[in-house]
Amino acid sequence: MNNIKQSTLQVIDAYKTAVFERNVDAFINLYSENVWVFDAWSAWSYDSLESWRKMVDEWFISLGNERVKVSFEEVRAIDEQELTIVTSIVTYAGYSAEGEKLHALQNRLTWTLKSEGNAVRIVHEHTSVPVGFNDKKAILLRETQSCPAK
Repeated sequence: MNNIKQSTLQVIDAYKTAVFERNVDAFINLYSENVWVFDAWSAWSYDSLESWRKMVDEWFISLGNERVKVSFEEVRAIDEQELTIVTSIVTYAGYSAEGEKLHALQNRLTWTLKSEGNAVRIVHEHTSVPVGFNDKKAILLRETQSCPAK
């Protein structure tokens, strides 16, 4: 992650912390008022901060005592004048209250970040997982830890 702007790294760190702490307000504060989210789960899209907040609140409540540690791999960023495009493989690992790893899944993530006042916020998020060609099942973990050569 060496050529990534500090503001982008701050968004990543704040995201990881908000998820681990199940802090809906801190999580939602990362997003623009006009956010449009293409999530890989349940709904086709969330076209308002209010609808996204509802989903996040339900997600965090569904975790019960479980904590989720988020890690970002292969982060790439393209910085332009007013926008930053970030792509990454993101792992969500669930841990029991005792610290035992319970399960994990991965998403492909793309964010569009934009400066809004004194903060950088997510104006668009797109998560996805590949689907098996033959069985049509979601592939929630990569078999290898590297992407094909460019």
